[in-house]
Amino acid sequence: MDEKSTRSSVAENILTQIDNETKLGDLKKIAKDIKKDHELAMELWSTEAFRPRLLAVLIMDKKLLTQDFLNRLDTDMQPHSFVERNNLMDWLMANQLMKSKKTITLMESWEKSSSALQRRIFWYYQARLRWTGQTPPDNTEDLLTAIEATIMQEEPEVQWAMNFTAGWIGVYDEQNRAHCIKIGEKTELYKGQVVSKGCTPDYLPEFITIEVNKRLK
Repeated sequence: MDEKSTRSSVAENILTQIDNETKLGDLKKIAKDIKKDHELAMELWSTEAFRPRLLAVLIMDKKLLTQDFLNRLDTDMQPHSFVERNNLMDWLMANQLMKSKKTITLMESWEKSSSALQRRIFWYYQARLRWTGQTPPDNTEDLLTAIEATIMQEEPEVQWAMNFTAGWIGVYDEQNRAHCIKIGEKTELYKGQVVSKGCTPDYLPEFITIEVNKRLK
C-alpha cells in the first residue's frame, strides 16, 4: 500500500501547508494550534522530510522520549545532510529534551555515547547552561579536561559543540578564562574563520574576548 494513502487527513492537510520555504516561526504557529499529538508527530516524521520532521519534534509527547525512542530518531536523522541532522537534533534538545528532568538526565549521560549526535547534544547542553546565565553544575574542570583530551579526535559536529562549551566557560568563568583561551590557541580550531557582520568567530581567543567585552558595556 502506498505510504501516502495510509496517512490521516489531518497529516495530509498539514503537509499541504509546508514546503521548503516554510519558516521556523510558521512551524511553531502550526504546532501551537496542534499542541501535543504524538501519533500525528510520527506521521509527519515518517515523511522523512526536513521541515515536517521539525514540526513533528514540536508536537511529540515528551513522556514517550525514552532512550530507545531517541535512538530510533537518531538513526532516522542520519540520511539527512550534515546541517539538517544537526538542526533536527538541536531543535529536539531545545523544544523537548530540556523540558523534563528525565530527558535532561538522558542528555547528561551522553558524553560517551556511540552516537555523534548525542555526544554533540551532551556538549551543547553544557554550553547552553552557561550562556543562558544559569549557575552551571560543578563539572567545569572535568569538562575542560575532557575537551583537551578528546576534541581533536572528535567528529566535526561534536568538536564544534565542545569548542562552544569551552567558549562559554571562558566567558562566564573568569577563573578558567585563560585556560579556555589556551585551549583555542593550542587546537587552532576555527582560526581565521570569516563570519557575517554581527556574528562572533568560533576561534576561542576571539570568541571569549568579544563576548566578554560585550558584557562590560
